[in-house]
Amino acid sequence: MRIDIITCLPKLLDSFFGYSILQRAQQAGHAEVLVHDLRDYTADKHRRVDDYPFGGGAGMVMQIEPIANCIRKLQAERTYDDVIYMTPDGERLAQPLVNRLSLAQNLIILCGHYKGVDERVREQFITREISIGDYVLSGGELAAAVLSDALIRLIPGVLGDETSALTDSFQDGLLAPPIYTRPANFEGWTIPDVLLSGHEAKIDDWRHEQALARTRARRPDLLGE
Repeated sequence: MRIDIITCLPKLLDSFFGYSILQRAQQAGHAEVLVHDLRDYTADKHRRVDDYPFGGGAGMVMQIEPIANCIRKLQAERTYDDVIYMTPDGERLAQPLVNRLSLAQNLIILCGHYKGVDERVREQFITREISIGDYVLSGGELAAAVLSDALIRLIPGVLGDETSALTDSFQDGLLAPPIYTRPANFEGWTIPDVLLSGHEAKIDDWRHEQALARTRARRPDLLGE
């Protein structure tokens, strides 16, 4: 998978993709993440990519010209499955959407900033709009990083145990059950006996029961309750 991220603040993303699983995924060739500085695509001598909104109002708006220049350059080089804009009024990011997008070969993610982008960008270039929650951030970089992380970890070979992602919360419509590790007894706090039984079927049943109980207690909406 190749992900091209367009931003006017590329350094915000440097450390996020330079460590841990996302770094290893790129080094192993499972994923490729390229960050494009939007200021490289403006004709403004001061490298500005924003201007005042027509009709007045507070804040600045990202201009269409540099965004169009960048997207068109990328699209001239390869075919993209989606051009995604991270925005609070987009489709809510959830695991089923992540699962579908993880099958893509090439994605563009546009990070908004200031008051957002010129509406013509959304009308002419964007194929999918995604929100990571009902709140507003200073820019779309964190949201783009969240989406990228959720996608890349699903690519076969990225995680050490390829079944790990399949047992995450939301993959089966439930929250994940409690998990434990050594020591089995810490200051008198013990773990459930079934986890030490070695009986795989009983452990699976226990985990499903716990997942169901946790989902019912914390996210009954997932069960339609």
